[in-house]
Amino acid sequence: MTDFLIKRFIKEPADTENASVRSAYAMLSGFVGIAVNILLFLCKIVIGLLSGAVSVVADAFNNLSDVASSVITVIGMRLAGQPADKEHPFGHGRIEYLTALCTSVMVLCVGFLLLFNSVKKILNPEELSFSYISILILLVSILGKAFLSSFNRKLGTAIRSNALLAVSADARSDMLATGAAVLSLVLYYFTHINIDGIMGALVSGYVIKTGLEIARDTLLPIIGASATKDDFKELTEFIEGYDKVLGTHDLIVHNYGPGRNFATIHVEIPDDMSLEDAHILLDGIEHDVQEKFDILLVTHADPVDIHDERAARIRELLSDIIKREQTEGLNFHDVRIINASGGGLNVVFDLLIPWQFDEADTKAIKDKIKKSLKAADPSLRPVITVEHGY
Repeated sequence: MTDFLIKRFIKEPADTENASVRSAYAMLSGFVGIAVNILLFLCKIVIGLLSGAVSVVADAFNNLSDVASSVITVIGMRLAGQPADKEHPFGHGRIEYLTALCTSVMVLCVGFLLLFNSVKKILNPEELSFSYISILILLVSILGKAFLSSFNRKLGTAIRSNALLAVSADARSDMLATGAAVLSLVLYYFTHINIDGIMGALVSGYVIKTGLEIARDTLLPIIGASATKDDFKELTEFIEGYDKVLGTHDLIVHNYGPGRNFATIHVEIPDDMSLEDAHILLDGIEHDVQEKFDILLVTHADPVDIHDERAARIRELLSDIIKREQTEGLNFHDVRIINASGGGLNVVFDLLIPWQFDEADTKAIKDKIKKSLKAADPSLRPVITVEHGY
């Protein structure tokens, strides 16, 4: 069914980087969600009022909130797909994250409302009314939510959309809520044990947890999450695979919405390259990265003296010292050797410190590296600049 709807209503569905195609996916998700949730709301509100089951009534209003969620998703994705302009040169893609955040707030509101009503039912239980038609409609509701969850997960994965994945997660929580309502009614029918309030409270916990997870996943790119380890490794290995590239460091990735990534990186090259050759190399890297990764890359050239045996010996010594620490993420770069006044050599370099190191740990590792360098060669005077990875 999902594939049929995609082929029927979306032109060129494989071109998921195209803003108009992403918008079409969002429109399809929104209109399908609105239709299904309105139908489910009407069915459940009637059953809930007739049976007196709070879990069914709460679940009905949960479906009604999902209609609003679908409307917000459609509007938000349409706004996010607007092209860049003078006021927003990086585009409007982050609106998509705000759309998912709105969905998380609505999920949380439903969860806390369900918790409030469930506690009232636990303290003051009411008699439930069982009917086979109500059970049948609720089971149909579970199937409907299963479809919406799978449908939005597939669409959200196809276009890498947090907003649609949030709608999918919301539908999953609805499946559980409806399942709890069915279990409450069936158990009451056979045993006259009323667990409606307890089941509602349990479901509310799951709904609140889902809302918090959606908010967390949505806030990360808004606040400024770093590149994943896999993305970092793939991009740096790609660049370091070029002839004449000796190494890379200080990769920083900025995200302005799905498919809108910008990055900067320092590229180490031999210091005897001409300015023109260095420009041709780095310009080619930037072009190839945009073609392969869809990232607008800006490179910075760091010249490395590959003919100075003294500098090469000190870099090798530093590398051995760092390796002995056996600390993931600890590294160095930009080594410069400068004759010191009064004799000796200033060894100037940047030390990459993992984020988990506090101020005391950082000072300890700096002192240890300085001591190791001086022990290997008393003429060396380390000048260390500490930095963290991005």
